[in-house]
Amino acid sequence: MKTKSNQLSEHIIGCAIEVHRVLGPGLLESIYEEALFFELKQANLQVERQVPVPVYYKNKKLNTDLKLDLLVEGLVIVELKAVEKLNRIHDAQLLTYLKMNNLWLGLLINFNEYVLKHGIKRLVN
Repeated sequence: MKTKSNQLSEHIIGCAIEVHRVLGPGLLESIYEEALFFELKQANLQVERQVPVPVYYKNKKLNTDLKLDLLVEGLVIVELKAVEKLNRIHDAQLLTYLKMNNLWLGLLINFNEYVLKHGIKRLVN
């Protein structure tokens, strides 16, 4: 599973670079999400958008779910940002999503960079 997740992450990053190459920085996160969803589908990957994740507090299901930006092949969570810079709270958010879904690998991608590779972080659970 780790090997497949690693290979998949390379493919996802390639698709993200293509989106960034075409659109550039400075747009809304939702635009990048839609474009990356399209690009991943074009690559014949199974991808879901805005995947609801139930949240429990002391064994009680809360009325509000979390939403994963993208879940690729049921293995890799992709959390998208369009911010000035990534910070530790973004890492914490993705790590929490990974733990809650018992998944190993997540990608945090900030499209608001002039060179996208400076805005990509791989996080493991």
